[in-house]
Amino acid sequence: MKETNNNKLTRFGFSFARGGAHTARTMMQEELGALLSYVDRPEAGKADYLHAIDEENCLGKRSGKTRILTYRHLVDLYSLDPAIVLYRALLFFWQRDPAGQPLLAVLCTFARDSIFRSTASFVLDSPEGATITREALEELIDAREPGRFSKATLKSTAQNINSTWTKSGHIEGRVRKIRARAVPTAGSVSYALLLGYLTGVRGESLFKTEYAKLLDCSFERAIEFAEEASRKGWIVFKRVGKVIEVLFPNLVNTQEMEWLREQS
Repeated sequence: MKETNNNKLTRFGFSFARGGAHTARTMMQEELGALLSYVDRPEAGKADYLHAIDEENCLGKRSGKTRILTYRHLVDLYSLDPAIVLYRALLFFWQRDPAGQPLLAVLCTFARDSIFRSTASFVLDSPEGATITREALEELIDAREPGRFSKATLKSTAQNINSTWTKSGHIEGRVRKIRARAVPTAGSVSYALLLGYLTGVRGESLFKTEYAKLLDCSFERAIEFAEEASRKGWIVFKRVGKVIEVLFPNLVNTQEMEWLREQS
């Protein structure tokens, strides 16, 4: 049953593959930002991004091989395909809510990178001020599939994951990594609500999903951000007493709505 649900979610851009870009890179927020600034067209497709990275070297990589690898990692993390709602919505909020970009990037990464995803509960459940060690992340990754990775790969993967959690604002510090609090925004809250919506969650429960947990945000504060996003016309948010409705008419197309009806 779970595998069937996962297969349905891949249509929206979620990924459940064994691998993940974090064995080689972080969530590459800077590269994504530079690419989207260079190819500043919402309708741009994967071929446009590949051309910009490989042919025009918009990210300043030293070799053709590095350029191609960079493109592949960005596709693994974000899809770079406007036909896929996960990326199309990321781009929508990325352009409208610059302050939310770290959380937008980590939300998409969480939805697409299973190795990174496996460390989330450990980091998010750690109290503010707790130390997040690389060794603890190595143990988590190894426990998931014992012996799959060499010691060197475990170390580099844990370092990359630690770096991503630092870039997203969930931990801080250069040498000693300490649990901090991320800074949510109207755009990042809206994106988290959308991710939950695509998995079939509705109403008040949208504010309690694993995606909403990434926001480091109280329920009432998240409601305030959703109301702000609704005033801006990004989403539709309605609340009458305890009854909550969230809709995404700007983001979910007719085909995707049909898929969602099939799921339910």
